[in-house]
Amino acid sequence: MDLTYDKILIINNMEIKKILVTGSSGTIGTRLCERLLKNGYEVVGADYKPNKWNKDIQSITVDVDLRNKEDVLNKLPKDIDLIIHLAANARVYNLVVEPSLARDNFETLFNVLEFTRLNNVKKIMFSSSREVYGNSNEMIQLEDSIDVKNCESPYTATKIGGEALVHSYQQCYGIDFVMFRFSNVYGMYDDSNRVIPLFIKLCKDGKDLIVYGKEKLLDFTYVEDAVGGILQSIQKFNQIKNNVFNLAYGQGTSILEVAQLIKDLLKANNKIKIEKNRTGEVVKYIADISKAKEKIGYKPQTNIFEGIKKSIDWYSKHI
Repeated sequence: MDLTYDKILIINNMEIKKILVTGSSGTIGTRLCERLLKNGYEVVGADYKPNKWNKDIQSITVDVDLRNKEDVLNKLPKDIDLIIHLAANARVYNLVVEPSLARDNFETLFNVLEFTRLNNVKKIMFSSSREVYGNSNEMIQLEDSIDVKNCESPYTATKIGGEALVHSYQQCYGIDFVMFRFSNVYGMYDDSNRVIPLFIKLCKDGKDLIVYGKEKLLDFTYVEDAVGGILQSIQKFNQIKNNVFNLAYGQGTSILEVAQLIKDLLKANNKIKIEKNRTGEVVKYIADISKAKEKIGYKPQTNIFEGIKKSIDWYSKHI
Protein backbone atom coordinates (compact mmCIF):
# COMPACT_ATOMS: atom_id res chain seq x y z
CA MET A 1 0.00 0.00 0.00
CA ASP A 2 1.78 3.16 -1.10
CA LEU A 3 1.51 6.64 0.40
CA THR A 4 -0.88 7.96 -2.24
CA TYR A 5 -3.35 5.14 -1.66
CA ASP A 6 -3.06 5.60 2.11
CA LYS A 7 -3.98 9.28 1.80
CA ILE A 8 -7.06 8.41 -0.25
CA LEU A 9 -8.14 5.99 2.45
CA ILE A 10 -7.96 8.69 5.11
CA ILE A 11 -10.18 11.02 3.13
CA ASN A 12 -12.79 8.29 2.80
CA ASN A 13 -12.99 7.57 6.54
CA MET A 14 -12.88 10.44 9.01
CA GLU A 15 -15.01 8.69 11.64
CA ILE A 16 -11.95 6.95 13.06
CA LYS A 17 -9.34 9.54 13.96
CA LYS A 18 -7.69 8.45 17.21
CA ILE A 19 -6.51 4.87 17.60
CA LEU A 20 -5.14 3.05 20.63
CA VAL A 21 -2.77 0.17 19.77
CA THR A 22 -1.95 -2.27 22.58
CA GLY A 23 1.26 -4.22 22.21
CA SER A 24 2.69 -1.28 20.28
CA SER A 25 6.29 -2.33 20.91
CA GLY A 26 5.85 -5.71 19.23
CA THR A 27 6.43 -6.79 15.64
CA ILE A 28 2.97 -6.05 14.26
CA GLY A 29 2.40 -3.18 16.68
CA THR A 30 5.51 -1.23 15.72
CA ARG A 31 4.92 -1.51 11.99
CA LEU A 32 1.21 -0.79 12.36
CA CYS A 33 1.85 2.37 14.38
CA GLU A 34 4.33 3.55 11.77
CA ARG A 35 1.80 3.04 8.99
CA LEU A 36 -1.05 4.63 10.97
CA LEU A 37 1.02 7.74 11.66
CA LYS A 38 2.04 7.90 8.01
CA ASN A 39 -1.66 7.82 7.12
CA GLY A 40 -2.44 10.78 9.36
CA TYR A 41 -4.17 9.05 12.26
CA GLU A 42 -3.61 10.14 15.85
CA VAL A 43 -2.05 7.11 17.52
CA VAL A 44 -1.50 6.12 21.14
CA GLY A 45 0.52 3.02 21.95
CA ALA A 46 0.16 0.94 25.11
CA ASP A 47 2.91 -1.42 26.26
CA TYR A 48 4.97 -2.17 29.37
CA LYS A 49 8.00 -2.89 27.18
CA PRO A 50 9.83 0.08 25.67
CA ASN A 51 9.85 0.23 21.88
CA LYS A 52 13.48 -0.44 21.00
CA TRP A 53 12.91 -0.09 17.26
CA ASN A 54 11.42 3.37 16.78
CA LYS A 55 11.87 6.33 19.13
CA ASP A 56 8.89 8.12 17.58
CA ILE A 57 6.61 5.20 18.45
CA GLN A 58 8.09 5.11 21.95
CA SER A 59 7.28 8.80 22.39
CA ILE A 60 3.55 8.12 21.87
CA THR A 61 3.46 4.93 23.94
CA VAL A 62 1.92 4.85 27.42
CA ASP A 63 3.89 2.71 29.86
CA VAL A 64 1.11 0.50 31.21
CA ASP A 65 0.76 -3.07 32.43
CA LEU A 66 -2.49 -4.15 30.82
CA ARG A 67 -2.88 -6.89 33.41
CA ASN A 68 -3.54 -4.17 35.99
CA LYS A 69 -7.13 -2.97 35.62
CA GLU A 70 -6.60 0.22 37.60
CA ASP A 71 -3.64 1.18 35.44
CA VAL A 72 -5.62 0.51 32.28
CA LEU A 73 -8.54 2.63 33.46
CA ASN A 74 -6.39 5.49 34.80
CA LYS A 75 -3.39 5.75 32.49
CA LEU A 76 -4.89 5.40 29.02
CA PRO A 77 -6.55 8.35 27.22
CA LYS A 78 -10.32 8.01 27.05
CA ASP A 79 -11.08 9.92 23.83
CA ILE A 80 -10.41 6.91 21.59
CA ASP A 81 -12.31 6.01 18.40
CA LEU A 82 -10.85 2.52 17.91
CA ILE A 83 -8.78 0.09 19.97
CA ILE A 84 -6.55 -2.43 18.18
CA HIS A 85 -5.70 -5.06 20.78
CA LEU A 86 -2.50 -6.85 19.77
CA ALA A 87 -0.92 -7.32 23.20
CA ALA A 88 -0.47 -10.97 24.23
CA ASN A 89 1.99 -13.59 25.33
CA ALA A 90 2.20 -15.21 21.93
CA ARG A 91 4.70 -18.07 21.98
CA VAL A 92 2.60 -21.23 22.00
CA TYR A 93 5.10 -23.58 23.61
CA ASN A 94 6.05 -21.00 26.25
CA LEU A 95 2.45 -21.06 27.46
CA VAL A 96 2.51 -24.86 27.56
CA VAL A 97 5.54 -24.69 29.85
CA GLU A 98 4.17 -21.77 31.90
CA PRO A 99 0.33 -21.64 31.78
CA SER A 100 0.17 -18.50 33.93
CA LEU A 101 1.16 -16.62 30.77
CA ALA A 102 -2.21 -17.67 29.35
CA ARG A 103 -3.94 -16.16 32.38
CA ASP A 104 -2.19 -12.88 31.53
CA ASN A 105 -3.76 -12.93 28.08
CA PHE A 106 -7.26 -13.36 29.53
CA GLU A 107 -6.75 -10.60 32.09
CA THR A 108 -5.28 -8.23 29.53
CA LEU A 109 -8.19 -8.63 27.12
CA PHE A 110 -10.77 -8.37 29.90
CA ASN A 111 -9.25 -5.13 31.17
CA VAL A 112 -9.14 -3.63 27.67
CA LEU A 113 -12.77 -4.58 27.06
CA GLU A 114 -13.74 -3.04 30.39
CA PHE A 115 -11.92 0.11 29.31
CA THR A 116 -14.00 0.21 26.12
CA ARG A 117 -17.24 -0.36 28.04
CA LEU A 118 -16.62 2.22 30.74
CA ASN A 119 -15.38 4.88 28.31
CA ASN A 120 -17.99 4.33 25.60
CA VAL A 121 -15.46 3.22 22.97
CA LYS A 122 -17.58 1.41 20.41
CA LYS A 123 -14.97 -0.13 18.10
CA ILE A 124 -12.33 -2.76 18.80
CA MET A 125 -10.09 -5.01 16.73
CA PHE A 126 -8.79 -8.20 18.33
CA SER A 127 -5.71 -10.13 17.31
CA SER A 128 -6.61 -13.82 17.33
CA SER A 129 -4.64 -16.70 15.83
CA ARG A 130 -4.72 -19.65 13.47
CA GLU A 131 -4.09 -21.73 16.59
CA VAL A 132 -7.86 -21.65 17.24
CA TYR A 133 -8.31 -24.29 14.51
CA GLY A 134 -6.07 -26.78 16.30
CA ASN A 135 -5.20 -30.09 14.69
CA SER A 136 -8.14 -31.38 12.70
CA ASN A 137 -8.74 -33.49 9.61
CA GLU A 138 -8.75 -30.33 7.47
CA MET A 139 -5.57 -28.54 6.43
CA ILE A 140 -7.22 -25.52 4.76
CA GLN A 141 -9.38 -23.72 7.30
CA LEU A 142 -12.42 -21.48 6.86
CA GLU A 143 -13.40 -19.03 9.59
CA ASP A 144 -16.39 -21.08 10.80
CA SER A 145 -14.53 -24.37 11.35
CA ILE A 146 -13.50 -23.99 15.00
CA ASP A 147 -14.13 -26.90 17.36
CA VAL A 148 -13.20 -26.42 21.01
CA LYS A 149 -12.24 -30.11 21.18
CA ASN A 150 -9.25 -29.20 18.99
CA CYS A 151 -7.94 -26.70 21.53
CA GLU A 152 -4.29 -27.75 21.64
CA SER A 153 -2.77 -25.42 24.22
CA PRO A 154 -3.38 -22.77 26.88
CA TYR A 155 -2.47 -20.17 24.25
CA THR A 156 -5.17 -21.54 21.95
CA ALA A 157 -7.64 -21.31 24.82
CA THR A 158 -6.83 -17.61 25.27
CA LYS A 159 -7.72 -16.95 21.65
CA ILE A 160 -10.88 -19.08 21.52
CA GLY A 161 -11.99 -17.66 24.86
CA GLY A 162 -10.88 -14.19 23.83
CA GLU A 163 -13.02 -14.30 20.70
CA ALA A 164 -15.99 -15.42 22.81
CA LEU A 165 -15.42 -12.57 25.27
CA VAL A 166 -15.26 -10.00 22.46
CA HIS A 167 -18.52 -11.42 21.07
CA SER A 168 -20.14 -11.11 24.49
CA TYR A 169 -19.24 -7.42 24.79
CA GLN A 170 -20.79 -6.81 21.39
CA GLN A 171 -24.00 -8.58 22.43
CA CYS A 172 -24.26 -6.95 25.85
CA TYR A 173 -22.76 -3.51 25.36
CA GLY A 174 -22.88 -2.78 21.62
CA ILE A 175 -19.10 -2.69 21.17
CA ASP A 176 -18.53 -3.63 17.53
CA PHE A 177 -15.50 -5.66 16.56
CA VAL A 178 -13.33 -6.99 13.79
CA MET A 179 -11.16 -10.00 14.64
CA PHE A 180 -8.11 -11.23 12.76
CA ARG A 181 -6.71 -14.75 12.89
CA PHE A 182 -3.05 -14.19 12.07
CA SER A 183 -0.69 -16.96 11.04
CA ASN A 184 3.06 -16.92 11.68
CA VAL A 185 3.65 -13.23 11.06
CA TYR A 186 7.34 -12.53 10.39
CA GLY A 187 9.61 -9.78 9.10
CA MET A 188 11.07 -6.64 10.61
CA TYR A 189 11.01 -5.70 14.31
CA ASP A 190 11.30 -9.23 15.66
CA ASP A 191 14.34 -10.57 17.49
CA SER A 192 12.38 -13.25 19.36
CA ASN A 193 12.79 -17.02 19.19
CA ARG A 194 10.05 -17.36 16.59
CA VAL A 195 11.15 -19.77 13.92
CA ILE A 196 12.29 -17.39 11.16
CA PRO A 197 14.32 -14.92 13.26
CA LEU A 198 15.65 -17.85 15.29
CA PHE A 199 16.81 -19.75 12.20
CA ILE A 200 18.47 -16.62 10.79
CA LYS A 201 20.33 -16.08 14.06
CA LEU A 202 21.35 -19.74 14.32
CA CYS A 203 22.67 -19.72 10.76
CA LYS A 204 24.74 -16.63 11.46
CA ASP A 205 26.05 -18.23 14.67
CA GLY A 206 26.89 -21.52 12.96
CA LYS A 207 24.53 -23.56 15.15
CA ASP A 208 22.17 -26.42 14.28
CA LEU A 209 18.61 -25.68 13.19
CA ILE A 210 16.02 -27.82 14.99
CA VAL A 211 12.76 -28.53 13.18
CA TYR A 212 10.02 -29.76 15.51
CA GLY A 213 7.95 -32.02 13.28
CA LYS A 214 9.14 -33.26 9.90
CA GLU A 215 5.66 -32.89 8.42
CA LYS A 216 4.84 -29.54 10.04
CA LEU A 217 3.49 -27.14 7.41
CA LEU A 218 2.21 -23.65 8.18
CA ASP A 219 1.02 -20.47 6.48
CA PHE A 220 3.64 -17.72 6.89
CA THR A 221 2.53 -14.06 6.65
CA TYR A 222 4.91 -11.20 5.93
CA VAL A 223 4.32 -8.36 8.40
CA GLU A 224 3.53 -5.78 5.71
CA ASP A 225 0.70 -7.97 4.44
CA ALA A 226 -0.73 -8.42 7.95
CA VAL A 227 -0.56 -4.67 8.62
CA GLY A 228 -2.03 -3.90 5.21
CA GLY A 229 -5.04 -6.07 6.05
CA ILE A 230 -5.56 -4.19 9.31
CA LEU A 231 -5.37 -0.81 7.56
CA GLN A 232 -7.90 -1.86 4.94
CA SER A 233 -10.19 -3.12 7.70
CA ILE A 234 -10.05 0.21 9.54
CA GLN A 235 -11.31 1.92 6.42
CA LYS A 236 -14.14 -0.56 6.00
CA PHE A 237 -14.93 -1.04 9.67
CA ASN A 238 -18.63 -0.22 9.43
CA GLN A 239 -19.12 -2.48 6.40
CA ILE A 240 -17.30 -5.48 7.88
CA LYS A 241 -17.94 -5.09 11.60
CA ASN A 242 -18.66 -8.12 13.79
CA ASN A 243 -16.76 -10.45 11.49
CA VAL A 244 -13.71 -12.69 11.86
CA PHE A 245 -11.07 -12.91 9.12
CA ASN A 246 -8.12 -15.14 8.36
CA LEU A 247 -5.16 -12.88 7.52
CA ALA A 248 -2.36 -14.98 6.08
CA TYR A 249 -0.69 -15.59 2.73
CA GLY A 250 -2.95 -18.47 1.77
CA GLN A 251 -0.25 -21.04 1.02
CA GLY A 252 1.59 -23.54 3.17
CA THR A 253 5.33 -24.00 3.61
CA SER A 254 6.96 -26.72 5.66
CA ILE A 255 9.28 -25.73 8.50
CA LEU A 256 11.91 -27.90 6.87
CA GLU A 257 11.60 -25.86 3.66
CA VAL A 258 11.90 -22.63 5.67
CA ALA A 259 15.08 -23.88 7.33
CA GLN A 260 16.60 -24.92 4.02
CA LEU A 261 15.62 -21.63 2.34
CA ILE A 262 17.27 -19.59 5.08
CA LYS A 263 20.39 -21.75 4.87
CA ASP A 264 20.55 -21.32 1.09
CA LEU A 265 20.03 -17.56 1.16
CA LEU A 266 22.70 -17.12 3.83
CA LYS A 267 25.00 -19.67 2.17
CA ALA A 268 25.27 -21.38 5.55
CA ASN A 269 26.47 -24.92 6.29
CA ASN A 270 24.46 -25.51 9.44
CA LYS A 271 22.93 -28.92 10.08
CA ILE A 272 19.15 -29.30 10.20
CA LYS A 273 17.94 -31.69 12.89
CA ILE A 274 14.44 -33.15 13.00
CA GLU A 275 12.72 -33.71 16.33
CA LYS A 276 9.18 -34.64 17.35
CA ASN A 277 6.43 -32.04 17.21
CA ARG A 278 6.13 -30.29 20.57
CA THR A 279 3.07 -30.49 22.80
CA GLY A 280 0.39 -27.93 22.00
CA GLU A 281 1.54 -26.97 18.51
CA VAL A 282 -0.52 -27.15 15.32
CA VAL A 283 1.00 -29.50 12.76
CA LYS A 284 -0.60 -28.39 9.48
CA TYR A 285 -2.43 -25.19 8.62
CA ILE A 286 -3.24 -23.19 5.51
CA ALA A 287 -5.61 -20.24 5.71
CA ASP A 288 -8.58 -19.87 3.42
CA ILE A 289 -8.37 -16.10 2.85
CA SER A 290 -11.28 -15.83 0.42
CA LYS A 291 -13.49 -14.01 2.96
CA ALA A 292 -10.81 -11.39 3.62
CA LYS A 293 -10.27 -10.95 -0.11
CA GLU A 294 -13.97 -10.50 -0.78
CA LYS A 295 -14.98 -8.27 2.13
CA ILE A 296 -11.77 -6.37 2.95
CA GLY A 297 -10.04 -6.35 -0.42
CA TYR A 298 -7.08 -8.10 1.20
CA LYS A 299 -4.33 -9.08 -1.25
CA PRO A 300 -1.12 -10.39 0.30
CA GLN A 301 1.87 -9.43 -1.83
CA THR A 302 4.88 -11.22 -0.36
CA ASN A 303 5.53 -14.94 -0.78
CA ILE A 304 7.75 -16.85 1.61
CA PHE A 305 10.85 -16.63 -0.60
CA GLU A 306 10.65 -12.86 -1.02
CA GLY A 307 9.63 -12.38 2.59
CA ILE A 308 12.59 -14.29 3.97
CA LYS A 309 14.94 -12.41 1.62
CA LYS A 310 13.57 -9.12 2.96
CA SER A 311 13.81 -10.39 6.53
CA ILE A 312 17.42 -11.45 6.16
CA ASP A 313 18.27 -8.06 4.68
CA TRP A 314 16.55 -6.27 7.58
CA TYR A 315 18.23 -8.45 10.23
CA SER A 316 21.61 -7.94 8.61
CA LYS A 317 21.22 -4.18 9.04
CA HIS A 318 19.52 -4.00 12.43
CA ILE A 319 20.35 -7.02 14.60
